Amino acid sequence: MRFPTLLTAAVLLVQCHTGAAVPAAAPTAPAAPAASSGNPAVLNLWENSAPSGDGTTTQEKVTIRVFPAPQPNGAAVVICPGGGYGGLVTGGEGTGIAAWLNKHGVAGIVLEYRLPGQKRRMVPLLDAQRALRTVRARAAEWKIDPKRVGIMGFSAGGHLASTAATHFDAGKADATDPVERLSCRPDFAVLVYPVISMQEKGHAGSRQNLLGSNPTPEQIRFFSGELNVTAETCPVYLTHAVDDRVVSIDNSRLFHQALQSAKVPSKLLELPSGDHGLNGYKGPMWDAWQTGSLEWLASLKFIPETSAR
Repeated sequence: MRFPTLLTAAVLLVQCHTGAAVPAAAPTAPAAPAASSGNPAVLNLWENSAPSGDGTTTQEKVTIRVFPAPQPNGAAVVICPGGGYGGLVTGGEGTGIAAWLNKHGVAGIVLEYRLPGQKRRMVPLLDAQRALRTVRARAAEWKIDPKRVGIMGFSAGGHLASTAATHFDAGKADATDPVERLSCRPDFAVLVYPVISMQEKGHAGSRQNLLGSNPTPEQIRFFSGELNVTAETCPVYLTHAVDDRVVSIDNSRLFHQALQSAKVPSKLLELPSGDHGLNGYKGPMWDAWQTGSLEWLASLKFIPETSAR
């Protein structure tokens, strides 16, 4: 969504910090057949109907906004905005991130995922997995290397990204839909002040919006990223302010510890200040994670060193 005033932005950010319901951003343009620099394509992820995760489908439009880099280096990132699973902050944690990635040669794909109300806890993950498959399906057209497709998330969007990083498959070889034959495993993940756990250390508002008032132990385990790390989990970069009063830094610490135990390449940048949102997406703390994540991606050869400058 676009913020018409700074006051509107501030109110929305506070609502999303607490997990209060806010309106989800709606697509404002019809799907386009191809993306061009400065004029993002808006693509519907599910052509006919979207799965709900319980064997049923619904008629819903789920979109990705594709921002190709003017000078692409082949990497792409699916961006999951935050919002406490009650809305989507698609400005500072969506289109703004895509613009920053574009400056460094990386395609930015903003995912406007469905919200999990009415006990639809699986729909955000299904949308994230579909977005990763779709990027690989369109890789040649969008000048993307299908082996350098990552995911990035902020706050509750970080929870979604971490869930996609720990629950994935190589594709369904017998699927009639060619997109579903492709892998939904991200090649890397960047998580910024993320919610990770649905246990005690997690964020109550996100847990309520995702799982409801009485989640089962199985549901809590499935959606607690620190409990689902394996040696197959992709490399992960995390960043979190130690003074975050909304989502405890323990979320990032728990996930990083699990990644290290599984010997998965990972890095946690603990920032001395910035609270949740890192001072409203600006300033030295915001700059620090952006610089650090690019350097980390370059160290793992996901982007060239020149793109990290």
